[in-house]
Amino acid sequence: MAQHNYDLVIRGGTIVDGSGDDPFVGDVAILGRHIVAVGRFEGIGREEIDAAGRVVTPGFVDIHTHYDGQITWENRLAPSSGHGVTTVVMGNCGVGFAPARPDQRALMIKMMEGVEDIPEAVMSEGLPWNWETFPDYLDAIGQRHADIDFAAQLPHNPLRVYVMGQRGADCEPPTPEDLAQMRALTAEAIRAGAVGVSTTRHLAHRYRDGRNVPTISSEVAELTALAEGLRDAGGGVFEILGDDRLSGEETVALLRDLVETSGRPLSFTLTQPANGSDRWRVILDGIAQANADGLPIKAQVMPRPVGILIGLDLSLHPFAFHPSFKPIAHLPLADKVAALRDPDLRRRLMREHSDDPHAFFKSVVDDTEWLFPLGDPPNYHPALEDSIAARARRAGLDPREVIYDALLEDEGRAVLYRPSANRIGERFEGAGQAFLKDPNVLLGLSDGGAHYGMICDAALPTYLLTHWVGHPDPAKRVELPRAIRMLASDTARAVGFHDRGRIAVGLKADINVIDLDHLRLHPPRPVYDLPAGGRRLMQAADGYDATIVSGEVTYRAGRPTVALPGRLVRSSILAPSAHELAEA
Repeated sequence: MAQHNYDLVIRGGTIVDGSGDDPFVGDVAILGRHIVAVGRFEGIGREEIDAAGRVVTPGFVDIHTHYDGQITWENRLAPSSGHGVTTVVMGNCGVGFAPARPDQRALMIKMMEGVEDIPEAVMSEGLPWNWETFPDYLDAIGQRHADIDFAAQLPHNPLRVYVMGQRGADCEPPTPEDLAQMRALTAEAIRAGAVGVSTTRHLAHRYRDGRNVPTISSEVAELTALAEGLRDAGGGVFEILGDDRLSGEETVALLRDLVETSGRPLSFTLTQPANGSDRWRVILDGIAQANADGLPIKAQVMPRPVGILIGLDLSLHPFAFHPSFKPIAHLPLADKVAALRDPDLRRRLMREHSDDPHAFFKSVVDDTEWLFPLGDPPNYHPALEDSIAARARRAGLDPREVIYDALLEDEGRAVLYRPSANRIGERFEGAGQAFLKDPNVLLGLSDGGAHYGMICDAALPTYLLTHWVGHPDPAKRVELPRAIRMLASDTARAVGFHDRGRIAVGLKADINVIDLDHLRLHPPRPVYDLPAGGRRLMQAADGYDATIVSGEVTYRAGRPTVALPGRLVRSSILAPSAHELAEA
């Protein structure tokens, strides 16, 4: 019997190693959790994967997710884990579940319901609440096993309420003592293994009843206290969802100040507003100068519109907040469809207007100009003339009547697409063209684990590889080595993970084997598999022959195995400083 030199060998694939260098054909050997040989070498594996005609890449690292709750009640971090992602970072946008005293837990649930569209009943049943402080939370999820690795950031909203109590929840300004405690607890969280701290000052972030979340009113001194906590700990990163009330120049000045204070890398959310403002260009120019000055600031971007999905079986649709719809809103889908086919109800709904306290949700349902059939495969880049409203007007019909009929298609299971932000340019490709070629951007904003009934952008890796790598226009196309580097090593490095994101000897064996020629993205579909029977959108893909985490095959041909090697990744305060990253 032949002696096995390795646990797993991937044979004859085209290796795109995450460095951005040209692909090459070779083998990859894994022993235990690590890559031990790349290229041509002697020996055989206990298991071998024939990767001829396939692309072999590092596992993808998604730095913008919200699996803070999901990791406590299940062990598959889907949809992300079905799209080649092998590590996720959660706790973004300043929201999460720790720290939280027992009497603050309901408030944290309400906050996540309004900001991240996670049903209250799901969290109330699913969260075990076996923690209070943030180090407690890390210890609790440190006991969990999953299909992929996960890491956590300290969210500012729970921190503020934990320190200030009701004053914090009511958006009152902090005292110097409050600021000192926030600073100390930030440092404590980083030393315990948080990869960073996150905050939001975005006006769309509200409770379901329309109230602003606590950090919306945070002044610069409060953000500075968080930055000082990072400096005290000597580690971590700062993530911020910014304030659109600031000009581009003011935004850049704030980001520079935070990095200068903390001495740590910072990333922030950047989108192209639908109103045509060039604020985003000013910000990109500003952070280019900041990086030239040795201040590591990166923009987290989505290379297509944020895909708000609407339908009768989802959270939102144009009639969801009409008075006559509310009595049937919670009926089973079949009963809802039957009710909507009643001509009298239809006439009433056509006469009514929406009424809801959440300004962002109301803006989504009221805007019927930007609705498109999503299609199969999903088309995130339709032409403007293909909107339902445009088609209706060409036919001399009322757009709302046509939208009503479209929602009833497929027995009410139809999903319509409403692009939000990043919808400039021909076929909404402006964001991809501008962002994907910029050296100071990071792929982010997938929001895996959140927006369960409204957004399913966790398929970002598959979208990037199918749309931009395969783009028919060479001027727009993203070369495969750059795409893989952006999905893996750029994001890993951005949060201080230097043990993954590349295929190289000594690094962690997180790997994808991808049939790029047959990579295909399926439309999102709602499933009811959350605690309390809650609904979430799931999106499958074809073409992932194998996904490997810590040397174990977790997915074969898109189907999960029994392996659950994913663990909590605690940051190291020995990760490079802002100065060291700038010098690298």
